[in-house]
Amino acid sequence: MHFNHLGLPVRDERRSQQFYSAYFGFDPATAQEYPDGTVIIRNADGFDLALHPVADIGPLPAFLHAGFRTATPEDVRTLLKHLEADGITIIERDDEAAYTAFKCLDPDGHRIEVYWEPPLAPAAHSALNRNPRIRT
Repeated sequence: MHFNHLGLPVRDERRSQQFYSAYFGFDPATAQEYPDGTVIIRNADGFDLALHPVADIGPLPAFLHAGFRTATPEDVRTLLKHLEADGITIIERDDEAAYTAFKCLDPDGHRIEVYWEPPLAPAAHSALNRNPRIRT
C-alpha cells in the first residue's frame, strides 16, 4: 500500500497549481478537472495533488503540514533561496549536520516542509518495518 494523493482546500486553483508546479515538480500538463471543480495534478513520482476549491479555508492547526524530502542538504538550500527570491513566506528554517529544512506557506497558508536528513541506519530501518507504530 502506498500513500499516493493529498487533497487540499484552495481559494484559487490556478494560483495553487502554479505554486506547486513552479516549486515542487507538479506537472500542469497532467491537470484533470472534475465536475465539482477539483483539479488533480501529478508529479513525476505519480503523487496526485487534489486542489479542492473553497470560499474559505479557515484556521489550520500549526502542526499540519506536507513534506518533501530532498536528496541533499544543498537541494534544500537551493530551493529555499529560490522561494525567498520570489517572496514566498518562510516560517521556519534549520541547517544542521543531520537535518536541513525549512517550512514555507503556500498561497492558502498550508505549511510545506522541505527537508533532508541522512538515511536511517539499517538497524533503525529494520525496527521501523517491524513496528510501524514507532514512526512519527
